[in-house]
Amino acid sequence: MGPMMLFFGLVFMGGWAAAVGALVYAVVALVRVWPQDWMRSQGHLAVRVLVPTPAYRRFDVALTVAALLADLWFVSAVIVFGSDGIFTEEWMGYPGMTDPEGQGYQAGAVDALRTLAWWTSGIAVLGRCWITAGVQLCVLPMAASWIGSFDTYYT
Repeated sequence: MGPMMLFFGLVFMGGWAAAVGALVYAVVALVRVWPQDWMRSQGHLAVRVLVPTPAYRRFDVALTVAALLADLWFVSAVIVFGSDGIFTEEWMGYPGMTDPEGQGYQAGAVDALRTLAWWTSGIAVLGRCWITAGVQLCVLPMAASWIGSFDTYYT
């Protein structure tokens, strides 16, 4: 097993704990922000809606970290599950025997990553979490393109 597969395997095994911990921290930040102002009280309506208060920005940053850790865990899961009989990249080590049911795995994983990017960024925009929306639109589509470029037994 190569060092890269060891990294993705460790992230897959322990990444969920880090993502859950970051999500708990984001909830705690939300509870702390709740009694404070969510929108600015002065200025034009567009500025009050689009420019968050410092307290709300802290919640957005905490949510961004949680989403980024969850994205890393999800991408690691796709790579770890695909490394056994589907992906044949040299840095992954021996790919194992061909998985007869794995022909649509790569396309399904790419579609899932892109769909997750659009849904999570859309929800973040509705919640005025601009940093989270931007990170989701940058990280997940690039990860989908990267996974889509892997060599498989079927390509």
